[in-house]
Amino acid sequence: MSNQTTDRETDTTMTSPETPQTPPRPSVVRVVRDQKKTVVVALVLVVATYWIAGQLGEWRLAACIAAGIGLGLLNHLVTEFWLLKLISSGEEPTRSKIAVSTFIRLAALSVVAVAIAVMFWPDGIGLLLGLAIFRLIALVMTGIPLLKELNKA
Repeated sequence: MSNQTTDRETDTTMTSPETPQTPPRPSVVRVVRDQKKTVVVALVLVVATYWIAGQLGEWRLAACIAAGIGLGLLNHLVTEFWLLKLISSGEEPTRSKIAVSTFIRLAALSVVAVAIAVMFWPDGIGLLLGLAIFRLIALVMTGIPLLKELNKA
């Protein structure tokens, strides 16, 4: 009789919907796969940059804009990886932890972007333009699904 009770208890705990599932381990491959649309948009922007600026003979400017788009994409993917890692760790994120991480990441990005822009001046300003364009596109791509969710409610 005790064996049947144990088997039933085991079965209910295994199939119980309240059993928390551990999130998958964060990996760079998973982040890139999850952000496939963003990566494709970045590649399209780079191709368009070379196509347009190349026809004008501004290859160095095109390279700087493409580098800015690449830095923006790298920042986006690093942010997503950090968030995935934070969520999968199970610890409760605090405002200060998020703020410090964001500040450090954006400070490093700014230093690199400004240094490259100064090194390749005046075409280097294209790097900052590429960062701004990518950020705007990524914001729109992130905002549209959120707006759709708000309309459902």
